[in-house]
Amino acid sequence: MDAAALGSRLNAGTKLFKKFVQFARGADTLSVAEKVYSIAGFLAIVTTFLLVMSIQSVRLQTTYRHMHATSAEAAINVGRINALIYAIVMESRGIYMSGDRGSMKPFADGLVRRNRDLADAVKGMERTVSADDAEQFASFRQRIAQFIEFRQELVRRGLEISPAAARELGDNDANRTLRNKLNSDLEGLERIYRERARQADELADENRYAGAYLFVLGLAALILAGLNVVVMRGSVVGALAEITQATDRIADGDVKSKVPHLGRHDEIGHLARAVQHFRDAVARIFELEELELGTAQARDAAMTERDKFNDKYQAKKWQLSAAINSMPQGLIMLDGKANVVAMNANYRQIYNLPETIQAGSTLEEILQHRVESGLFSGDVAKFLAAILDRIAKREPAANEIALNDGRIIKIYERPMDGGGWVSVQEDVTEQRQRERILERMERFLATIIENVAEGIIAKDARNLRYVFVNKAAEKMIGMSRGEIIGKTARELFSPEAAELIERRDLQLLAQRQQLEPIIDTIDNPARGRRVISARRVQIGGAGEESHMFVTMIEDRTEKMVAAA
Repeated sequence: MDAAALGSRLNAGTKLFKKFVQFARGADTLSVAEKVYSIAGFLAIVTTFLLVMSIQSVRLQTTYRHMHATSAEAAINVGRINALIYAIVMESRGIYMSGDRGSMKPFADGLVRRNRDLADAVKGMERTVSADDAEQFASFRQRIAQFIEFRQELVRRGLEISPAAARELGDNDANRTLRNKLNSDLEGLERIYRERARQADELADENRYAGAYLFVLGLAALILAGLNVVVMRGSVVGALAEITQATDRIADGDVKSKVPHLGRHDEIGHLARAVQHFRDAVARIFELEELELGTAQARDAAMTERDKFNDKYQAKKWQLSAAINSMPQGLIMLDGKANVVAMNANYRQIYNLPETIQAGSTLEEILQHRVESGLFSGDVAKFLAAILDRIAKREPAANEIALNDGRIIKIYERPMDGGGWVSVQEDVTEQRQRERILERMERFLATIIENVAEGIIAKDARNLRYVFVNKAAEKMIGMSRGEIIGKTARELFSPEAAELIERRDLQLLAQRQQLEPIIDTIDNPARGRRVISARRVQIGGAGEESHMFVTMIEDRTEKMVAAA
């Protein structure tokens, strides 16, 4: 089974290769899918190489920067260490040449300081150590340690014994041998760092070649993308546009129209031949219609079409009637002469219209019925003339009317296409009654809050700005509500008082309500130090626009003084 599948794949690959060879020789043997997939495959290969070269370029660049930076830093450190060794040797000679401890002291201090600098420089040089200089640097660091230890001992002898003792320690072959080895180490490290810099330069050259490869691969990707656009435009988009135009001509009745691209062997050719078959079928249909269809068939077709139209009209009429009658508001449609086109059951209910008033009646008949039933007491002619004027001007309107039985009707009027008029009417009597009750209740609550002896303050919990104070609170604070509302505690009170108020706000936010009074002493900017009793409640919650803190305050200063 596997061998058969492998053989089939090999045959398919061989056929595809032959197609490519024929296509390269000028024959149009490839399908559109094969062209697009081939270009996409080459583009994927080029993109893969481009990605690999980009990664290689980044790696080379990173390695180059690291090697260049470490070699430069190491060379600088070598030069600095060499200079410090020379400076230490000069300080040592100053110690040798001093006649007493007093004249030797500055040289000894300088030598100790430069010893520390040398140790720091060697420690800083450890950051640049790599595999190529690790062994050399290890022996160099050991000799530097010996050099520093020797110079420390030299200073100690010079200060504790005498300059002659220091000169005796320093002026010997062991010291000179150590110096020579240090020079050899420095020279060896310099050679290593020169070699590292040379390798970094080679990496830079390789990176330039990688940049050239990237440019070539990018150019190849751009060419393949352009080739894909050219192939799609020439082989697909343009051909489809021409076939579409031919199809439109056939649909318009031009059955003699020529179908392009019939000779192609790809998908476009198959589509062109299918369109040609369609053209031939349409031509045959036209011929049959001319031969077989007569006057009777045409009449039957017309009657059938009329019946279908009538059925659709009745269905639409029923749907419109159901939609209108399901509306919670009353609705009436008028034509340009104020004749009733349609009305729903809610409109009839609002005005108690009898069954004699139906679609086809006039608006004047409806008004006359309202006069007779006591729901209208105005001038019918004048009212009707105003409506006809609005219909003629096509001006929308919205107003409320009060019926004689106490009901309030909200009316919305809008023009319709074709010169008609539609009016939507709603009984808003209960809504207006609730609004009046709510308004009276708000005035009642405002009067109570404004005249209670206890101070009442409300602030927005989101930004802690005051939004309401009553008269008692104004008197307690010593400021008008115009000075208080819109501000925070920190804008009205001292920092200590504001901090206390904000702390109480946080406590309220944590425990939701604070119905038990809390006694606080607070600095009032207008009335001085006051003793207050406060109860707090939250209204709403976090994230709500109506989230507020309400504080009920009682000033107990005079009571506390009287009790004292």
